[in-house]
Amino acid sequence: QVQLVESGGGQVQPGGSLRLSCVASGRLFANRVMAWFRQVPGKERDFVSAVRLGSGNTYYADSVKGRFTILRDNAKKTVYLQMNSLNSEDTAVYYCAGSVGVFYDRFHDVRRYDYWGQGTQVTVSD
Repeated sequence: QVQLVESGGGQVQPGGSLRLSCVASGRLFANRVMAWFRQVPGKERDFVSAVRLGSGNTYYADSVKGRFTILRDNAKKTVYLQMNSLNSEDTAVYYCAGSVGVFYDRFHDVRRYDYWGQGTQVTVSD
């Protein structure tokens, strides 16, 4: 069993930066995928970014390309989301997710993921 714990959320001004962390307990297998999603009240959980633990290949939603960077540290079993140039539309609860199975597409599909963290709030406002 894998447990995921996010941290690093908070309030930041527009244009600012935050770095989220997701620490996994339990065994993570190579070639599995770790991802970040976000959700605002009343809306579906949206894909933000994913990384393949083995190759380090990364994937991003169009809305965050060029601003967010996903990083993994396999030795620490930690995945990071570096968020720069934040704006009000980035305000959401951010969730870390992990897969058991191996897949190479549809990273945005929440059904691909088996483990979820409890979420961390990110608020972008003056």
